[in-house]
Amino acid sequence: MTAPPALTPAPTRKRAYWQAALTLAVFVTVVCLVRRHWPVLASGAGRLAAADQGWMLVAATAALGTWVSSALAQQGAVPQRLPGGRLVAAQLAASAANHVLPAGLGAGAVNLRFLMRCGLPVGRSASALAVKATAGVVVRIVLIGVLAAVCPGVLRVPPVSVGVLGAVLAVVVLVTVLLNCPLWPRCRRALGTVLGDIRAVHARPHRAVALWGGSLAFAALHSLVLICVTQAVELPLSPARVALLYLAASSAAALLPTPGGIGSLDAALVFALTESGTTASAAASVVIGYRLLTVWLPLVPGLLVLGMLVRRKSL
Repeated sequence: MTAPPALTPAPTRKRAYWQAALTLAVFVTVVCLVRRHWPVLASGAGRLAAADQGWMLVAATAALGTWVSSALAQQGAVPQRLPGGRLVAAQLAASAANHVLPAGLGAGAVNLRFLMRCGLPVGRSASALAVKATAGVVVRIVLIGVLAAVCPGVLRVPPVSVGVLGAVLAVVVLVTVLLNCPLWPRCRRALGTVLGDIRAVHARPHRAVALWGGSLAFAALHSLVLICVTQAVELPLSPARVALLYLAASSAAALLPTPGGIGSLDAALVFALTESGTTASAAASVVIGYRLLTVWLPLVPGLLVLGMLVRRKSL
């Protein structure tokens, strides 16, 4: 007698429905904005078609390097040696999955499955992903701080107001609620595991170098892609300024979990560039070029690699 199929827990289904609804709403908004601003987008695409091909080639090379740097950071977050070729392939597959599912879920699921296939228990695999994510956040914060000092006045901090004070108060209330939540002991144990793994990483210098070097290279290479595209379309913006705008815009877009940041990152980048004095047409050409190299061109190869890894039971 066969066992009845396992039912998906209601909270999981409800979360999936909310994520699907949010993604659909973002896509509908993007379509409406595209229709409304189609002349600007068409002008930007035409400007990109006439861009300097040498700079675009450098940008494409930097985009390829992002998968290698992501693999390096992931290797630094685990104690055992991972198969290098399959690890890089997994990052390409994770990137493609991240552009299909809400941001972070696709890449997280692929990397979690890959680490488990490499022999790590599920708890240690999840902890390794958390260590890598933590390093990425810290690197971005440090880079934003350094570049903000180099380019003063680019990031405008709003004055303290009643709304800001209300937001701070809401955060304090939220933290207080979480600390008194029945799930807090479990969250504290998970946090303790992640902190223990971070300490273990720094007990081995080569792992620490791989983790932090890969995380730094990942953020720097994505910034370099955008810098090269701005140079290709001859925008008069300094590389440091473009890198700062990218890091700030991508960090803000990460708050809205759309697939690959599609819609949220595009709008944030266009807003950041236009606020720096760039015309809407030029900003559109830069964003289209950046998306072409980091999303659309690698998407089909990434999905093919994902299917190959699944067939070979590497995922």
